[in-house]
Amino acid sequence: MLDHALVQLLLLLGVTVSVLLLFQRLRIPTSLAYLLVGVLLGSHTAGPVVADEHIPVIAEFGIVFLLFTIGLSFSLPQIYALRHTILGLGTAQVALTTAVVGALAWLLGLPGPAAFVVGAVFAQSSTTIITRQLMEQGESQTRHGRLGTTMSVFQDITAVPFVVVIPVLGVAATHEIAGALGLALIKALLAFVIVLLAGRFLFRPLFNLVAQRRSAELFTLTVLFVSLMAAWTTKTLGLSMAFGAFLAGMVLGDTKFRYQVESTIRPFRDVLLGLFFVSIGMLVEPALIPDIWKEALLGALTLLSIKLLLVTLIVRVAGVGLQTAFRTGLLLAVGGEFGFALLAIGLERAVIDEFLAQIMLTSVLLSMILAPFLIRYNQPLALRLFGGASMKPAETQDIALTARQGKRTGHVVICGFGRAGQTVSRFLESEKVPYVALDLDPSIVRQARLAGHTVFYGDSSDPAVLENVGLKQASLLIISHEDRSAALATLRHATQLRPKLPAIVRTRDQQHVEELSKAGASEVIPETLEASMLLTSHALLALGVPLYRVTQHLQEQRGSRYRILRELFRGTLDDIKEAADANAEQQRLHSVVLHQDSPVLGKRLEELGIEQDKVSITALVRNAQRELNPSENTRVQAGDVLVFLGARDALAQVETRLTGAGMPDAE
Repeated sequence: MLDHALVQLLLLLGVTVSVLLLFQRLRIPTSLAYLLVGVLLGSHTAGPVVADEHIPVIAEFGIVFLLFTIGLSFSLPQIYALRHTILGLGTAQVALTTAVVGALAWLLGLPGPAAFVVGAVFAQSSTTIITRQLMEQGESQTRHGRLGTTMSVFQDITAVPFVVVIPVLGVAATHEIAGALGLALIKALLAFVIVLLAGRFLFRPLFNLVAQRRSAELFTLTVLFVSLMAAWTTKTLGLSMAFGAFLAGMVLGDTKFRYQVESTIRPFRDVLLGLFFVSIGMLVEPALIPDIWKEALLGALTLLSIKLLLVTLIVRVAGVGLQTAFRTGLLLAVGGEFGFALLAIGLERAVIDEFLAQIMLTSVLLSMILAPFLIRYNQPLALRLFGGASMKPAETQDIALTARQGKRTGHVVICGFGRAGQTVSRFLESEKVPYVALDLDPSIVRQARLAGHTVFYGDSSDPAVLENVGLKQASLLIISHEDRSAALATLRHATQLRPKLPAIVRTRDQQHVEELSKAGASEVIPETLEASMLLTSHALLALGVPLYRVTQHLQEQRGSRYRILRELFRGTLDDIKEAADANAEQQRLHSVVLHQDSPVLGKRLEELGIEQDKVSITALVRNAQRELNPSENTRVQAGDVLVFLGARDALAQVETRLTGAGMPDAE
């Protein structure tokens, strides 16, 4: 039995690798390669057959991890900001497609219940193909890309009430259908509340605890546990597992662990998604194609054309430019994998017959085969049809907002947010140069994010993390930590992702300069008494800041006794080192949140009395806006974050006086 299972696994892997190599060489989308593997190894074709009783079960986790990844890109604030798009455009697309296609099928002679199933199946779009293809061609964060992804995710959510309605079509009264649908919606709301509370009170503290261990193995297991736990929760409530995974990803998408989580889950997602497409390919019966090819081709063309026209019209009416509306329509014209699930339910409950089911299956598959090409060439098609029609100002602003919220461009990537990394970030901030920093110390990341810095927990030697923070669109890479092996790995991956990207690297001494230079560093800075200042000057010059301004910055810092060099957040390891030195009174940065019960609310900064503790205020964060060196006349409000500079004991005294609680230990 074991030998047989091993032979089947080797057969599946061998054929998959061979077909993928061929398709990648021919630059054909990989999703089509997986579909072909399923057809070749399915029970409906001649030749070797792979037993498929377990493949669909395993492949379902590919959809789970895909929706989890999508959720990471749609945090709660973004979902709230896009609520009109999701509810308005998403509902209109699903409802109109179901109604139009269903009415057309009914006019062609199908019974009402069967026509409804046809409309519901055709209303679904493949989130898998859409997101995968957009990621491959770098359009996932464009205006049409985010519109298409958002609406396709909404379709996946609407599959839940369809799953409830289809089984009782034709055999239940209207009030029974309404009751079942209402129960499904209540369950969906309950699942949302459960996952939201778990994310706030369980997932975030858990990831903080795991991050302190700095174990990639433990972090991977935690990501798998959290995503599958959320999937199990919604499955227990009678909903789809993918819906729970999406909720969990959405909760974690607004945390400092977002990029590392996405990097960790990616290998599992890609492999299992490939297996999902293999399972879909196994459903095809090539022997029936000669009998149904006309109906299937007509169905595929109907699906593509109706959805393209409806989506383009809906998005255009919403105020989006014609080109973007058309490109969004091309994305959503494809049939979807959740349509197969609805089709299976309709077939199982005898709402449709087997012949009609095979026509619909082939129609959706044909649309999925054409979809990668439509998505890949959506821009040339839009330009050919509509020429160089200019976009509306509002649409241009939306695109700019999307770029800021999604993948950045022209920013600096800082690997390591310790002393040197923080020093560089201050000068970049003073020049209004955007940056993204990565660090593996959760204590530093927590305090820095609280103070308004763009810092994420992530391993910079992981190529997926570098890609997630937009290294391909960055203008400069700075490696400021002391881990030479990690720096070499980061440089190797950076060279592959962006061959000519300038890279400035910090090293402790001279002996590794040549090695780092060969690995791809354009500048290697050996650590000296002014290592941080030298690193900063190179960074600003590389970004095009005039030389006289760089010199002015250096002179100002020397005149202020290197104030910026002393303004640092300190992590757990810094505390351990400092505790070993009884005379250490090193100054540090510390962020304090003023809550509703703070005794100093309404007071001016000069009235806080912090001078007696030899502590100074370096920044104020209010409503997510960071203000350096705030005025002494500024009155503090609930929710303000004050960033103090001082010795540890003095900072603890100040925090106790301002909040009534002492300075917390590192997480």
